[in-house]
Amino acid sequence: MDFLEKLHSTSQRNGSLLCVGLDPDPGLMPEKTSVLDFNRALIEATCDLVCAYKLNFAFYEALDSPGISALKETIKAVPEGIPVIGDAKRGDIGNTARAYARAIFEGLGCDATTVNPYLGLDSVAPFIEYRDRGVFILCRTSNPGSGDFQSLVCEQAGGDSLKLFQIVADKASQWNTHGNIGLVVGATYPEELRLIREAHPELPFLIPGVGAQGGDLALAVRYGVNARSRGAIINSSRQVIYASRNQDFAQAARQAALSLRDQINHSLPGAAS
Repeated sequence: MDFLEKLHSTSQRNGSLLCVGLDPDPGLMPEKTSVLDFNRALIEATCDLVCAYKLNFAFYEALDSPGISALKETIKAVPEGIPVIGDAKRGDIGNTARAYARAIFEGLGCDATTVNPYLGLDSVAPFIEYRDRGVFILCRTSNPGSGDFQSLVCEQAGGDSLKLFQIVADKASQWNTHGNIGLVVGATYPEELRLIREAHPELPFLIPGVGAQGGDLALAVRYGVNARSRGAIINSSRQVIYASRNQDFAQAARQAALSLRDQINHSLPGAAS
């Protein structure tokens, strides 16, 4: 199965649009718990509640060689059939991008990754060439400073004006010749999320920003899903994995994930109130 097939299969099986972000921070984890043991316990506790897992590479790279080892072993610990998104946000010139893509997709075996499009098509193309993998292009990110560039108004040929995030979304749609491109659109900007979904009804969206970042979950679901109530991956990291900082962290994470999954499903268009 390619990424989207695996995603849809897991989403249907688990009745879930929830993606759990496995972002280990030793300062927040229970004492005397290794990163790998922490992640394995979280996966075991939540694997029937998610549509995917997302691993932010920075949290592993910050721990040097042991962290990279934990990253590799965590990916292996995810049950077969559940997609793994490598949140790497890579973006560089063509030959470097090709090496990044090979490392993420072939070396680590991730099913999808996040990509920064600032350098243009040639920096994204090596990722897109992996037709069975997902490529989520940063579009309207969830952080407070995202508007410094992403909300800039740009004049187009013919006199029309669009904000930069809209242009990025349009470019991503044009580049989507293999059907494996999606967009990263933050839950913290629901109106922008609505505009992008209306313009691109079929692209899959990776939606961070609910929970600790304060995004409105109900609006993220309402505006993020497509007409078939699919196409959205609602990510939560800290709200789930640090639901408890004690040795009951896995049980607490399960309860948090279950609650989020159910809240997402209750927010779907047409869901019973």
